[in-house]
Amino acid sequence: MASRNLNHSSRTKDEALQRTGQRMRQSIAVIGLRLIQNIRNGDNVARILVTAARKQGLRLRNGDIVVIAHKIVSKAEGRVVFLSAVSASAVARKFSGTMQKDPRLVEVILRETKRVVRRRGRHLIVQTRHGFVCANAGVDKSNVSGEDAVALLPKDPDRSARRIRAWIRRLTGKEVAVIISDTFGRPWRMGQTNVAIGLSGMRPWVDYRGTKDMFGYK
Repeated sequence: MASRNLNHSSRTKDEALQRTGQRMRQSIAVIGLRLIQNIRNGDNVARILVTAARKQGLRLRNGDIVVIAHKIVSKAEGRVVFLSAVSASAVARKFSGTMQKDPRLVEVILRETKRVVRRRGRHLIVQTRHGFVCANAGVDKSNVSGEDAVALLPKDPDRSARRIRAWIRRLTGKEVAVIISDTFGRPWRMGQTNVAIGLSGMRPWVDYRGTKDMFGYK
């Protein structure tokens, strides 16, 4: 997926306007890539995305933001575990009873966990080794080939984003930003939201400290 700012592509101008507190009018186009092949270990994600975009008649531009579902990156980096090769610990077997999950799956979740925040129903709310707080440490069976295969989060999503961004630059000559995203639930909220778990080529926040709102309040 690519997000395109239609009104300007100058990051320097953007940052200057933010510093002076001026309000900017922007238009954003969100363009989904449909022609993505099934990703396998060792695949070059950047090459696949650039090829898919060209098949759709799209060309990346300087300043575009490329948003990639983490599952694509995880599969390309070999972050897939087969439960047939996993032995469940005593803790995993204990948790699996109340969670109604395969104890080997629970074991994989625990291996990716730094701290268990809460057990709720069939889910473990944990802090991952990256520092994310999410359900089941991001371990997921969807869109992974094989009955007993599960995908993990990338080991270092920021590094993955940097590598993909560098390859896109090499293939297209364009300077884009890359975001790697995952779907998270939110406490006390229905539904899901996407969270940037890795990025390269852009600042992840805007600092409004010291600026004023529309009524002049700081």
